[in-house]
Amino acid sequence: MKTKILVIEDDTAISELICMNLEAAGYDPVPIYDGEEAETAVLAEKEKREGVPEYALALLDIMLPGKDGFQLMEVMQTAEIPVIYLTAKADVVSKVHGLRAGAEDYIVKPFEVLELLVRIEKVLQRTGRGREIIEIQDVRIDRKEHQVTKGGKPVALKPMEYELLVLLAGNKNVAFSREQLLSQVWGSDYMGETRTVDVHIGRLRKKLDFFDVIRTIPKTGYRLED
Repeated sequence: MKTKILVIEDDTAISELICMNLEAAGYDPVPIYDGEEAETAVLAEKEKREGVPEYALALLDIMLPGKDGFQLMEVMQTAEIPVIYLTAKADVVSKVHGLRAGAEDYIVKPFEVLELLVRIEKVLQRTGRGREIIEIQDVRIDRKEHQVTKGGKPVALKPMEYELLVLLAGNKNVAFSREQLLSQVWGSDYMGETRTVDVHIGRLRKKLDFFDVIRTIPKTGYRLED
């Protein structure tokens, strides 16, 4: 079952862009365009729920018709749905208000889609709602056990090979530049060359037979396709 994410955004173009990229990355986005509609949907889901919330996360705009994003925070917390604010309100007061109210993250528009996807993945992992198992063809990544198998047989990966694979597999069909991969896997303070990424990609392709799965994007970087 795909991870469901609420996209509460009244701008149709932005909502469609977010949903398109979430779908490409393997999520199940649920768009809502009005604050009161969002409240109704969340409360209805909570009422019929048996077990964990249906929605793993809400991407929440602040300036919405009906009820605004700040007003919706209480119902999100009641329903145990983590929130990432995604808003044009860039002032410090709004950021502090949103984070103190209980948001897991606060992202200001305009935003980079890749950054949004990575932050979503981090929040899902931090709140215990991340995808523990990721499968690509006959390769299975068990994030809880920190183990990778191919055809049921363990594959020995070095730490950075594993982290690189998890990042690419967790964001299927999303193109990463070499610089982005370096920053996300090795850290923003890493002083090595982008050639490091190429070497590790080569090892992953060989160990997992992913020559047709991890694609090279000319003049950019790499994308894992499934």
